[in-house]
Amino acid sequence: MITDQPEKIIVAEFIREKVLELVSEEVPHGVGVEIISFKNRDDKDIIDIQANIYCEKSTHKGILIGKNGSMLKKIGTLSRVDIENFLGNKVFLELWVKVKKDWRNSDFMLKTLGYQK
Repeated sequence: MITDQPEKIIVAEFIREKVLELVSEEVPHGVGVEIISFKNRDDKDIIDIQANIYCEKSTHKGILIGKNGSMLKKIGTLSRVDIENFLGNKVFLELWVKVKKDWRNSDFMLKTLGYQK
């Protein structure tokens, strides 16, 4: 893949893609992903990635997490496969779901998520 986008933005889009594939019926496009940590481990060939998935309603949060965390685990597992293929490294991926009302109308959030410069 050839792109001028930073790796963090592409990784966030892999995660967002899986969210939309798995829950697009229940959760509309009001989902954003922020990579909060992206670090290589010193002792191993593993990249640790932590990300927040933002949604606009608490009902969406419940759908994204799923029963006993099953949906979030599925999102993470499928995302990790794509991210590992892209980066060419093993990845340890941690995801959190957060409610941020009207985040799509916030210039700060749009910049934070990489949708605006």
